[in-house]
Amino acid sequence: QVQLVESGGGLVQAGGSLTLSCVASGITTSINPIAWYRQVSGKQRELVASISSGGGTNYVASVKGRFTISRDNAKNTVYLQMQSLKPEDTAVYYCKTLRNFKNYWGQGTQVTVAS
Repeated sequence: QVQLVESGGGLVQAGGSLTLSCVASGITTSINPIAWYRQVSGKQRELVASISSGGGTNYVASVKGRFTISRDNAKNTVYLQMQSLKPEDTAVYYCKTLRNFKNYWGQGTQVTVAS
């Protein structure tokens, strides 16, 4: 059974940093691609960053240079390091993976950036 558990969210001042973690079970992070999404209430979920099985990364333009996605295969965990946070980064952040053509989502972690 695939399970993703996010943690690391919280309240931070603008300009601050947070690191989110996504611990995976039922998949192997070195094989399955994992992505971070975020969602503001009432808006569509937005892809923020992704890491492929080969380690390639992609970012939405608004976070390039500020966010870094990485993984620790020994811990089966994917991270999202967020720096220079802005109030517009406030959202619930979710990790997602794809296995056997099916998407699996975590429960989300709230990030709030105060101005």
